[in-house]
Amino acid sequence: QVQLVESGGGLVQAGGSLRLSCAASGRTFSLNAMGWFRQAPGKEREFVAATRWSSTNTYYADSVKGRFTISRDNAQNTLYLQMNSLKPEDTAVYYCAADLRTFGVTGLTRAPTYDYWGQGTQVTVSS
Repeated sequence: QVQLVESGGGLVQAGGSLRLSCAASGRTFSLNAMGWFRQAPGKEREFVAATRWSSTNTYYADSVKGRFTISRDNAQNTLYLQMNSLKPEDTAVYYCAADLRTFGVTGLTRAPTYDYWGQGTQVTVSS
């Protein structure tokens, strides 16, 4: 079992920044894939960013490249999403996801790949 606890969402003006955190507990020694997804009302859940726990490789959706940065603190078992230059279209519920398995890039970008999910945190970007 892995538990994920998210924090850092809120209301910000366009052009501003937020830093989301996702603290993992439980079977953290087996963590492999971790990612961020988001879902706006009436929209499908979409990929934002992902990484592997013991890798420097990172992956981003085209819509956030150059603005968002995914990172992790292995000692704290915490995943981060630094969001800069926020736009109104970034408004969504953001979810942290994790998995214990090893899979490729395609799997990292697909929500059904992940076994564990956080509760979601609302990010609202005003004009």
